[in-house]
Amino acid sequence: MEYKLHNGGGGLCYKGCSRQDKKLNTYDWLADIPGNREECDMVEVQFKNTRKGYYRNSNKIKLEKGDIVAVEATPGHDIGEVTLTGRLVPLQMKKAALKPDAEIKRIYRKAKPVDMEKYREAKAKEHDTMIRARQIALKLKLNMKIGDVEYQGDGNKAIFYYIADDRVDFRQLIKVLAEAFRVRIEMKQIGARQEAGRIGGIGPCGRELCCATWMTNFVSVATSAARYQDISLNPQKLAGQCAKLKCCLNYEVDCYVEAQKKLPSKEITLETKDGTFYLFKADILRNEVTYSTDKSIPANLVTISGKRAFEIIMMNKKGIKPDSLTEEEHKTSSQKTVDLLEQESLTRFDRNKEGGGKKKKKKKKAGENRPQQQTAGSGENKANPKISNKENRPKEGDKKKGKNKAEKQQAAEQQPVQPPKTGKKEKSKQKKQQKELNNEE
Repeated sequence: MEYKLHNGGGGLCYKGCSRQDKKLNTYDWLADIPGNREECDMVEVQFKNTRKGYYRNSNKIKLEKGDIVAVEATPGHDIGEVTLTGRLVPLQMKKAALKPDAEIKRIYRKAKPVDMEKYREAKAKEHDTMIRARQIALKLKLNMKIGDVEYQGDGNKAIFYYIADDRVDFRQLIKVLAEAFRVRIEMKQIGARQEAGRIGGIGPCGRELCCATWMTNFVSVATSAARYQDISLNPQKLAGQCAKLKCCLNYEVDCYVEAQKKLPSKEITLETKDGTFYLFKADILRNEVTYSTDKSIPANLVTISGKRAFEIIMMNKKGIKPDSLTEEEHKTSSQKTVDLLEQESLTRFDRNKEGGGKKKKKKKKAGENRPQQQTAGSGENKANPKISNKENRPKEGDKKKGKNKAEKQQAAEQQPVQPPKTGKKEKSKQKKQQKELNNEE
């Protein structure tokens, strides 16, 4: 059996990728496996916003992700987009908790131009229908808000999504809406988060709302999530555009709960010889706690690590009081800061070479100047650099110090000044000259 890749790049699952403009999209990582579509006759079809369903491809139509199809509806037919085929569809149906005895509708055909014209006409009426329906609900004095309207593909049915805090008797509303729009009416109640997801918007973080981009199910958010993260309980800052607590409060709660286990309780006080300290605030992620000598106001604040706090607690249990909170604190060795941008510089090695070359040049220049300084002055040591200054110093037992100095000066003046030479022969000559001078003394 030959396996052929349909894309030029040679990578697998290129058909599984698509525009992620709809948050219910599923990545089909089995799309390029031969025979994947024939494994299962169930197809996932997505409609407007968050609505999608599963249909049976009883006519064995060759469908791929992105095809527009006409599916069975009550009454008439609906228009949707194929988002998943093959082996992953049963898994998605299991995830959606569909009952096995549920009636599964079928796919009629791929959408024709006539079907698409009706579909566009129906979608064009949605906004005006929503505005008029709100006015009708207001006249009937119903405590509800109609958030969105979705027409069926053939225009024979309309779904009204509404929000309400309490139970609403909308039987009279359905009669009025049916007479006004001449379609079949279906009412669906949604929550505030679902409404924000359908409408969309920009959050305080500057990005598009999570509920409008990738979230498919909504988990309840409690105020305890803000307490664990040490966030001020300000309802204006904690609430999102749906007037409920922000969903992002749940994202990092587990990390904070795990880090908080490494910090002491707020009720525990620390006893030292300086006095009693009460926990004032805690930096959970940095594992640092700040203590104050007063319960109500910040006074004599001292910040220590969580490890040090537990050490003092154990000492207090044994009846020992340390001199201070910061005593015997394990200080980490200070490391020099590294400039990450400098590491990426292309000339970072050239700088080291230039610096090394300058140092060598300086050393050479210093070596060239030494013999000139030695020959410029007078004295035996300057003429012969190999002779140490210690040998020329008069000994302690010598009584005639002044006389020896005068003789040395005369011998140095009589001897011609020569530049320093290298080699064994020159060294032996210098030694002989030194011996002669010592004998004359």
